[in-house]
Amino acid sequence: MPPRTAVMVPRCYAVRWSGLALLLTLSACSVSPPTPQPAPPPVVVAPPLAAPAPPARPEPEPALRSAAASAKDYRRDAASHLYAKNAERIFKGKMPPLLYAVGVLQIDIDRMGHVTDIRWMRAPHHAPDVMMNIERSVRAAAPYPAPVRLGQVTYTDTWLWHKSGRFQLDTLTEGQL
Repeated sequence: MPPRTAVMVPRCYAVRWSGLALLLTLSACSVSPPTPQPAPPPVVVAPPLAAPAPPARPEPEPALRSAAASAKDYRRDAASHLYAKNAERIFKGKMPPLLYAVGVLQIDIDRMGHVTDIRWMRAPHHAPDVMMNIERSVRAAAPYPAPVRLGQVTYTDTWLWHKSGRFQLDTLTEGQL
């Protein structure tokens, strides 16, 4: 038996350990730090081209025009227009002394002759069918003559309604018996 003071390492283990140490030493030496790469040039993005604005379409000229200088003057033009649109519903001649309904209506007209609002100042509440007919007639007659000198107008007219469903406007009435 060999003395116990010396430790004996088999030769095959010594070669393995020395080979591993050599390999680690070589790999540490062969690894070089990465070389800095130049930064890529900045990407320049051009702003999107703005689409050309479509040519401004001029607002169409109104077919009917009123040269009225006041709401009172315009009321005559509007009444004539309503009569033309409702020729078969106009009461001919003098109205009888007792009418089925009387209503006072205020109408707003914009600069192109369109109705923008209707307000009852005196509504014939006892005859809701008359109120509906008047409102429908006012809206159906649009566009009215455009109030070119006024820009927009609010006018008031009185509707005189006969029980037959025919009417006259106070502005163009033929009177009453």
